[in-house]
Amino acid sequence: MFPAVYQWVHERVKPERDVNNEAYRRIHWWLFGRKNTELRAALDGLPRYISTVETSKHRYFVFLNGSILPDNMLVNIGLDDAMFLGVLSSRFHVMWATAIGGRLGVGNDPRYNKTRCFDPFPFPACTDEQKQRIRDLGEQLDKHRKERQALHPDLTMTGMYNVLEKLKTGAPLTAKEKDSHEKGLVSVLKQIHDDLDAAVFAAYGWPPTLTDEEILERLVALNKERAEEERRGLIRWLRPEFQAPRAGVPKEKQEEMEIAEPAAKPAAAKKHPWPKALPEQVQAVRAELAARAAPADAATIARAFKGARSERVEDVLQTLAALGQAHASDGRFVAVR
Repeated sequence: MFPAVYQWVHERVKPERDVNNEAYRRIHWWLFGRKNTELRAALDGLPRYISTVETSKHRYFVFLNGSILPDNMLVNIGLDDAMFLGVLSSRFHVMWATAIGGRLGVGNDPRYNKTRCFDPFPFPACTDEQKQRIRDLGEQLDKHRKERQALHPDLTMTGMYNVLEKLKTGAPLTAKEKDSHEKGLVSVLKQIHDDLDAAVFAAYGWPPTLTDEEILERLVALNKERAEEERRGLIRWLRPEFQAPRAGVPKEKQEEMEIAEPAAKPAAAKKHPWPKALPEQVQAVRAELAARAAPADAATIARAFKGARSERVEDVLQTLAALGQAHASDGRFVAVR
């Protein structure tokens, strides 16, 4: 069906596959190395799904057409409801993902890891009216960006969000950024995000005056509540018709379960990479401390991170204590809530 593609693969892929130690790859040299059956099952039948670039400078989520087979640099979520795209695009999830996700490269850019950023994130338990408001804004967000890029093929998501960040801080725009601002109508993009954040604030039932630190603390606390709910048997599915049967849950039991978000996992269940920069170290230690129910010393906190030294963690903990964000007693620390 595609002779030009076949020839390309035959000339460039087959020679390497012919000497591959794995029989499957040698015999089926024209196929991908692995079949991602779990992802394909999740996307099967969906007209679209949510996707984000694993290593993008800015954390944004878009809808991809269901006919697109994503590559390995995309993190893909088998949901077609714009309500979920709206929550994921909000300040709440972006801040959560930045705090808990890894870092990559010389620029220390954030890395979106599904098991750390998405799985444990506690979605709000919305009313139908709140869901619809977030859904409408999610659709508006996705439509606005795609329309601007369709009109201006040279306009990138990174370019638009570089300008958006400057608009938030009031920093002056360069000539190139002014061009991106005009092409992307980034002030309109900012208004959509502001409206979206307000809608998600309402869905959580939290005051809009909360700082980023206070939001993160509340998300960690909510994560713990959801984990306890799961231990009691209440699972807030995102897609109950897909998730629950695969978990072996009878249909009659599915109908008893509240539908809001996926299985929550303790935020500090796995070791996180130790950040290189001091601000990120302070943020990481503060989040780890807040996730703990009991006081902990520097050595205990250090064990939650890959590559962290107890002496360095001790310095960060002392800094948090000096800032009034932690309380120290007998060499152990607890977050001030």
